Amino acid sequence: MKYNDIYNAVKRIPAGRVATYGQIAALAGNPKGARAVGNALHNNPFPGEIPCWRVVNSKGYLSGSFAFGGIGAQAELLKNDGVEVRDNRVDLKVYIADFSGGSEFR
Repeated sequence: MKYNDIYNAVKRIPAGRVATYGQIAALAGNPKGARAVGNALHNNPFPGEIPCWRVVNSKGYLSGSFAFGGIGAQAELLKNDGVEVRDNRVDLKVYIADFSGGSEFR
């Protein structure tokens, strides 16, 4: 799995939605590559173009403070996208991107 495959998958997440590391790994061609997704996003060369703030863990928790400009930055970016963040977590039942079926996103 190449970083460009990961970045292209992340670009498919629409504003107002999030995806998990596992979803992005699957879209990039390696369903077991969630850690590789984390590594790629940590090295994101184009943070304005590649919306890595829309990627959360499998329970909806946001990234640690090392990314996105410090504590609170990812939450602020998600809120600007229209995603509600509570206690450093996103409700995946509400905000998860759906990449299956006839409609790319729900």
